[in-house]
Amino acid sequence: MSLLNMLTKKMTVPGPGEALPGRADPILTAETHAVSGVPLKGPYPEGSEQVVFAMGCFWGAERLFWQTEGVLVTAVGYIGGETPNPTYNEVCSGLTGHTEGVLIVYDPAKISFDRLLQIFWEGHDPTQGMRQGNDVGTQYRSAIFVADEERRAKAETSRTAYNKALAARGLGRITTEILGERPFYFAEDYHQQYLHKVPNGYCGLGGTGVSCPVGTGVDAAAS
Repeated sequence: MSLLNMLTKKMTVPGPGEALPGRADPILTAETHAVSGVPLKGPYPEGSEQVVFAMGCFWGAERLFWQTEGVLVTAVGYIGGETPNPTYNEVCSGLTGHTEGVLIVYDPAKISFDRLLQIFWEGHDPTQGMRQGNDVGTQYRSAIFVADEERRAKAETSRTAYNKALAARGLGRITTEILGERPFYFAEDYHQQYLHKVPNGYCGLGGTGVSCPVGTGVDAAAS
């Protein structure tokens, strides 16, 4: 990305009266997961749980999680904005308010929420605000969207612990938002499992190299 584009990229999330109008109907997407063949939109297995992580370009983030044991389904989409059923081009304009997210459906008997949080924190740089590496704009901001207060509390505890671990290495503060459930709009077919379809495709995912002390609970946050 050129310096000019970086400087002109919209870097503030639009409010309800500023966002694009969107559309009433969902945009077309894939019916099944390109790797596992399971239905992308469900129904999901009984007892499974869900979380949405936003950590920069969703292509690499999705691959990170579909390769994780205990994760049943992944899908990429748009979340946290105002525009209903946005397209990729609309999200990239910065005028919908969405960030690129990965829906993760997982079996809590096989992988814990704490472990998913650890993969999330270590898999990207959560200190960069409206960017991730060379990808700049509101759609690359870091965020966690959880379904209940218990998981929200765990996410907040892990953020506090990781903030301290980053500070000990001289790195900046985390900018990741931790929010409740928001509408998740499935992205277009070609985005789903993109790096399976295009193995040598672009992946801007990169972490800080700092381990996250998730799973040690309040002691890690308070130390």
